[in-house]
Amino acid sequence: MSKQDLTDMIEALDRLAAVGFVMGAEWQAVHEICQAHEGEVPFDWGHAICHRIEGDDWNADYWYRRAGKRRGTGTMAEEWSVMKAALAAFR
Repeated sequence: MSKQDLTDMIEALDRLAAVGFVMGAEWQAVHEICQAHEGEVPFDWGHAICHRIEGDDWNADYWYRRAGKRRGTGTMAEEWSVMKAALAAFR
């Protein structure tokens, strides 16, 4: 995983946050980035968030497990805040 790949995901998630974590072009961009890095913890976590937004809890939980995480119980904005802070360790 390159630092640029991680930066690309963070920036895409920031854009998704800016539109209120709704399905659309920003969601698709995050999903594509995460799919391209399947098996890498930060991207699997991002993949989980995508499916949580989608409302597909079963699929989201699969990706959370792959990332070693649990599905958040707060808002998407709260989860993104926690995730963004945690990603600092990978940079």
